Amino acid sequence: MSKHARLESSILRSLTKILREEVKDPAVGFVTLTAVKLTNDLSYLTIFYTALDKAKKEETIKALERSKAFIRNRIGKHVDMRKLPALVFKYDESLDRGNEIESGLKKVIKD
Repeated sequence: MSKHARLESSILRSLTKILREEVKDPAVGFVTLTAVKLTNDLSYLTIFYTALDKAKKEETIKALERSKAFIRNRIGKHVDMRKLPALVFKYDESLDRGNEIESGLKKVIKD
C-alpha cells in the first residue's frame, strides 16, 4: 500500500469519527462516507458520501457545507499533515445506480 493510499485511509477513518462524534448538526448524522480521494499535491480532498434519507439530500449537502471549516480543522488535529487540503463533498450516486440496476434485473427475471 502506497503512502498516499495509507494517508487516504487514515483520513477516511478520522472523518468517520469526526462526523459521528464531533459534528453536532443532526443532518450530518445520517451520512455514510464511501471514499475519499486526495490529489497528488495534497491540496484537495474529495469526500464521497451517501445519505440514509434521500428526501433530505439537499439539507444534508447544506449541513456538510456549513460544517466544512470545522471538519477541516478537526482533520488537522487527527491526521498528521503538513498541508490541510480544501474539502470537496460529492454525493456518491453509485449505490443509487446499483439499486436501479438490481430492480431492473428483478423485473426482467419476473417477466
